[in-house]
Amino acid sequence: MNVRAVAGLSILLALLLAAPLLLGGYWLSVLILVLYFAYVGQAWNIMMGFAGQLSLGHALYAGLGGYVAAGLYTHYGIGPWMGVFAAVGAAVAAGAIVGYLGFRFSLAGVYFALLTIAFGEFTRIGFDNWDWAGGSGGMFLKVERGVSDLANLRGGTVMFYYVILAMAAGAFLLCRYLLESRLGRYWLAIREDAEAAQAVGVPVLWCKMLAVTLSAALTALAGVWNAFYYNNLFPETAFAVGRSIEMTLSPIIGGLGTLFGPFVGAVVLTGLGELFTDLSDQFHVSGLKQIFYGLALLIIVMYRPAGIWPWIATRLGFEEKRK
Repeated sequence: MNVRAVAGLSILLALLLAAPLLLGGYWLSVLILVLYFAYVGQAWNIMMGFAGQLSLGHALYAGLGGYVAAGLYTHYGIGPWMGVFAAVGAAVAAGAIVGYLGFRFSLAGVYFALLTIAFGEFTRIGFDNWDWAGGSGGMFLKVERGVSDLANLRGGTVMFYYVILAMAAGAFLLCRYLLESRLGRYWLAIREDAEAAQAVGVPVLWCKMLAVTLSAALTALAGVWNAFYYNNLFPETAFAVGRSIEMTLSPIIGGLGTLFGPFVGAVVLTGLGELFTDLSDQFHVSGLKQIFYGLALLIIVMYRPAGIWPWIATRLGFEEKRK
């Protein structure tokens, strides 16, 4: 990372830290969504952008993380910072099962993606009929207004903003470290040609399993944050395929396999998505946001298949390319 990139990143971080002082409530909530999708996009990027394993069922891990932490808090009074260990453990176990079944039987590409979707749907049906989790009626957390309790993630928008900012920054630093590590280089070799990587001694199955479980663990953290931010969970939305697709859009639009791609993609999709939502309400035309998502993907695939960020980075002199 060159000096210009470090300076730009420092300015961006300073602006993000000062954002609650500069923005009103609405735009701060939009920025929270940007950081959330940047974070989950980075988590998904580990699996697809780095290791080349296509998952279209990542809502499974976010849903499990949210339900486990929220359930422990609601039923037993266990705070989210303790419950997060169980939440991450549940997601890692699910990721390990999905990954082992897929990789042990040599499923790849769309076939592995279908396996991830199937597990998400099985889990959704299970939670839809599980009374402990509230069943189809959903699980609701107690809303406490006028408090700021970081230990139990009970507080206002500003508190949740700084939590998701810390998570997004942490995910960025972790991914940068992973890309420069031996494991990261193994992942890149597997992404380009798994058989060739196996032939030169790369432990392919072990590396793929690490990519799945680490991605699942990070996504579970997002699920915990999401549950306590919105104070409710419903199986139909927590494990929905549509939610999984939303997680994939930021890195795809921004640039698969890049560090800044998920953030750039989240800015474009969330910012313009909110604009089209407002236009949809103003002109009473439903579906404008979904149409925008479709057009954005079409334009990227046709004109910028590597994503927006590599194109921007070249012109700014940052020179971050897809690894």
